[in-house]
Amino acid sequence: MSQLETEFEFPAGVVEPEYDLWSEDVNTDPTGVFAEVGEADNAWRAKAREFILDEVKHDIHEYWDKADYPLHLIKKLGDADLLRDGLNPEGYVEMSPLAAGLVNMEMARGDGSVSTIVGVQGGLALRSVLYCGNEEQIQKYAIPMLRGELPGSFALTEPTHGSDSVSLETRATKVEGGYRLSGEKKWIGNGSIGGVSIVWARDDEGKVRGFIVHQDAEGYKATTIENKLSLRAIWQAHIRMDNVFVPDEDVMPEAKSFKDTSRVLFATRLGVAWSAVGHATACYESAVNYAKQRVQFGRPLAASQIVQERLARMQSELATIQVLVMQAAKRETSGELTGPQASLAKYTATRTARSIAANARDLLGGNGILTSNRVARHFADVEAIHTYEGTETVQALIMGRDITGFSAFA
Repeated sequence: MSQLETEFEFPAGVVEPEYDLWSEDVNTDPTGVFAEVGEADNAWRAKAREFILDEVKHDIHEYWDKADYPLHLIKKLGDADLLRDGLNPEGYVEMSPLAAGLVNMEMARGDGSVSTIVGVQGGLALRSVLYCGNEEQIQKYAIPMLRGELPGSFALTEPTHGSDSVSLETRATKVEGGYRLSGEKKWIGNGSIGGVSIVWARDDEGKVRGFIVHQDAEGYKATTIENKLSLRAIWQAHIRMDNVFVPDEDVMPEAKSFKDTSRVLFATRLGVAWSAVGHATACYESAVNYAKQRVQFGRPLAASQIVQERLARMQSELATIQVLVMQAAKRETSGELTGPQASLAKYTATRTARSIAANARDLLGGNGILTSNRVARHFADVEAIHTYEGTETVQALIMGRDITGFSAFA
């Protein structure tokens, strides 16, 4: 080596190493609560985790950055039988409520948009048809949804009716051979990708009914919502329906009131809590991995007292919501889970995941705002699950009514 080459040797210490934030060396079950899970339920969890590592991990941040929807994953999720959310049509392997929760957790641990695909397609659209449809509708729509062959959406929320969705104003007018639907819906996942939408509207008597609406129907116009901060790898739609005709054969016979709508929503509320645990897990394990690998002031961040205290706080918060959702799953399995208990789980899990995500984002410093570094995506996506399926305030009011016996709803 010449004297010039020696004099101008590039300083190796300024080159940033590649951080492995997905390393599974981190203990993400500090109390051993998941050690009690049985073999069948663990098999579902392992299947979901394998799907994330094989199909999602390597390029999901690119879809997220571009606000592009990896539509091919719907069919892949169907092929893997991961679109069920605890639903058990005849002829399918049993998926318990706990198994469904573990699948939701692992999906969200991988990516919030993919978890939401499962929640919309299986948790809401598929569940609506299985709960409220007849046998012909189940075979024509539900089973293809289950297989990932038919995209499905759940169109309840309106631009002017979010938390007060019971006040929906979309109208269904009876005409010869069916109904004519007019109204708008907003924040409808899968509502603009060419499948069917389960639309909730009021009939001539003011009763809330459920309709299976083809997205290519005349008068159905769906615009994909842009400029989202969260869940950028799944598309939500703003839908306008102008006299969309729905034949009688696509009117769900068991969807006769908002109680039927609520039955579907209640079944998915705990799933959101499980998703929050998944996001929190991803942020915690990323923070631990980064703290061990990132060297500052001549030692790993993990060797600092303040960093250890923050990681301990995150671990404590994670353990708290893990135990909470496991207990809720036990009550769901026994049929004893109440609405206020589901609200408690959702309220606590999402606000705690928010805290863990914020702490992890901060611990990663500047690297914490890079979507390719995992935590930033979860940090943003937690904001969405904190709101959907009932905001924190609405969950608190449900809990408050149960605590006091007084309803504070308007």
